[in-house]
Amino acid sequence: MKLPYEIFVSLRYLKTKKRYGTLSLYTVISLVGVMLVVIVSIVMLAGMTGFQNHFKDKILSAIPHVMVLQSTGISVKNQAALQQTIEKIPRVEATTPFTFNQGMLTANDRMQGVYVRGIDPRTEGKVTGVKKNIIEGDILDLRGTGRSRPGIVIGKELARRFGANIGDTVTLVNPIGEESALGMIPKMRKFELVGVFDAGMYDYNTSFVYTSLASAQKFFGMSGRITGIQVRVDDVYRADEIAASIIETIGFLYYTQTWMEINKNFFSALKLEKILMLMLVILFIVVASFNIIGTLTMLVMEKSREVAILKSMGATNGSIMKIFMFAGLIIGVGGTLVGSFAGYGLVTLLSEALPLPEDVYQLSHLPFSINGWDVLFISFTALGISFLATLYPSWKAAGEDAVEVLRYE
Repeated sequence: MKLPYEIFVSLRYLKTKKRYGTLSLYTVISLVGVMLVVIVSIVMLAGMTGFQNHFKDKILSAIPHVMVLQSTGISVKNQAALQQTIEKIPRVEATTPFTFNQGMLTANDRMQGVYVRGIDPRTEGKVTGVKKNIIEGDILDLRGTGRSRPGIVIGKELARRFGANIGDTVTLVNPIGEESALGMIPKMRKFELVGVFDAGMYDYNTSFVYTSLASAQKFFGMSGRITGIQVRVDDVYRADEIAASIIETIGFLYYTQTWMEINKNFFSALKLEKILMLMLVILFIVVASFNIIGTLTMLVMEKSREVAILKSMGATNGSIMKIFMFAGLIIGVGGTLVGSFAGYGLVTLLSEALPLPEDVYQLSHLPFSINGWDVLFISFTALGISFLATLYPSWKAAGEDAVEVLRYE
């Protein structure tokens, strides 16, 4: 297949006069400009995507994909039948009951407000990642076999604040309390620390504690009731659809909350940051395109005599435009390709070569993650803006009067 002569001419124009086969300084500067912008854009978006994926995974390890709730609490009498009905719904993988309350935890003269989740230790691991997050002890010890006190699992940061270790005794306070001759007094009960978890998020590690379903029901006066049912689905991004199917099946006396709804503000903020980052990428590429405009403008001025000769030999204005447009696109394509491969290599290097203090950031390394759609967006944006940058210089070159140029050369 024979290539158009305009491509060969444009390649020749991008080379220096002094050495055959060597790119001119202007060409190199423009090429490097596009390349650096593509590299920086890929690294930035890979970093943002990596952190988004990291936090999403951590959130999903601590909470269920869907929660089925009822404003007055779900009766234990209906619990088993309700779970069986939900588990028969397509795309539902597992369910487990839970209770949710607030209380105060005290130990070693320290006090902290906490959210208390009552769970079934046998089935919790099928629905959430709490079992995987245990770093000391065992969640199955919440069953309380062979112990005088009920068990409790607390977060890593909470254990550090209290100076508590496995086997220590902590006190849980129910602020609602119980009636006495002196009025309402807080209800207190001693628990044995049987496990410590690390959810990878500071708020969870300082605010959440787990105990058995039976212990929570007894302590918070929820005999015969649970807060709701946690549901695991096969596709977390279709949790909304599956939640709607659940309500259609079990009736509108219940309502659902998905993991996305629970963390709506957080993910909305991440989405806004991603949009702002993409706008910044476009701005970077626009700035880099001025190098292409400058290079082609200098090229038009430098090659005005050659352009005039081509016109005198029969080259049309369209052909002249193509020559300079191809020159700009060669710079854009070259910079984009080299930048894409270099960006991928740099992301791989940074993710391995930059360790982080895990006790501070809850990460051992930067969680870079390259999204193919992001790379395509960067590449096509760079190519599109590079093409637009060629229009004015190409039009300028095509508008040169060959007779006037040759007369004064």
